[in-house]
Amino acid sequence: MDKPMQTSDLFSQASEEYKKENAPLAYRMRPKNLSEFAGQKHILDNGKLLRRLIETDRIQSCIFFGQPGTGKTSLAHIIAETTHSVFFRLNAVEANTSDVREIIEEAKKQRDYYQKKSILFIDEIHRFNKAQQDRLLKDVEEGTISLIGATTVNPIYGLNSALVSRSRLFEFKPLSVVDILPVIHRALKTDVGLGKKNISVQDHSLKLLVTKCEGDLRQVLNNLELAALSTLPDSTGLITITDDIISEVTSAKVMPYDENDHYDLISAFIKSMRASKENDALYYLARMIKAGEDPLFLARRMVIFASEDVGLADSNALSVAINVFRACEVIGFPEAQINMSHGVIYLCRAPKNRDAYEKIKETMKRVEDLPNNPVPEHLRNWKSPKY
Repeated sequence: MDKPMQTSDLFSQASEEYKKENAPLAYRMRPKNLSEFAGQKHILDNGKLLRRLIETDRIQSCIFFGQPGTGKTSLAHIIAETTHSVFFRLNAVEANTSDVREIIEEAKKQRDYYQKKSILFIDEIHRFNKAQQDRLLKDVEEGTISLIGATTVNPIYGLNSALVSRSRLFEFKPLSVVDILPVIHRALKTDVGLGKKNISVQDHSLKLLVTKCEGDLRQVLNNLELAALSTLPDSTGLITITDDIISEVTSAKVMPYDENDHYDLISAFIKSMRASKENDALYYLARMIKAGEDPLFLARRMVIFASEDVGLADSNALSVAINVFRACEVIGFPEAQINMSHGVIYLCRAPKNRDAYEKIKETMKRVEDLPNNPVPEHLRNWKSPKY
């Protein structure tokens, strides 16, 4: 005879069911296996290395990197459900060195006593400082754990080079409309998703949603749920989600802009001006302005560019750039963005000459090689007390 369920068990079960039902749609629609996983065919298609490692349960230390909402954490959950290894999870925002130490000790016990492998998944691993990352090196190298790190930053810049060199890198790319639409349709039909609601939404509205969310599946699903929950049904109970509703629920977006974005965008901005591609240069300028970049930093780069890349081909470019810098100081944003646009277009259209940059660079190298070369006699100041 089965043991009757205790009252506390009933409450616990009810609590878990309530949490699952009320979790965000993106969490409820998390894929359970590789067949449900959206996108990333370049690393997960049949025969690809990562898929083979997962299917043969031979995961080695690796870093999943890419934009938010591209499936890094979801894939780690799939691995957790399919592997025979002991699977540990940490979030670098909340974890500390002692948490890592406890897991390493447990992994050693699993290896020594039960001959079981261990996988440690660390979400947002770039949030670990150098000492915390260093703590992982010895055990990754010795195979005590197989590390899976997930990060939104370029691991070459955001992680210790020693840890990167011991890991396989897998880039997760932004998802396309083709990748995301099947997931949306599944969410609209299944009870765990929005299937219990009578929702009408056209494909062009769904494509607009995907475009607005820029390939972030988590944002797509959660904004879809917000649209459904915030729209009143008509007299028949039908919830109609229109383009206007999609635009409204996706309007309040915070533009991601970290240290990598700072360097990547300013590089793209300068290279676009160098290639005389004014539309591209203005696009990257606008991206940085929208993200809150310091306008004086941008203006300084334009002043440098005016001499470094335009130089003697059009000496007026330096005056234009300096005036843009002055306008940013005096006027400020948002009006100064017009002055910046003026300056960028001028610099893009100007002919290019790098003599000023190349010649001073060459001369500085000569001074480094011959720092104490005497001044020729005919160039000396013979009135100096030195003589």
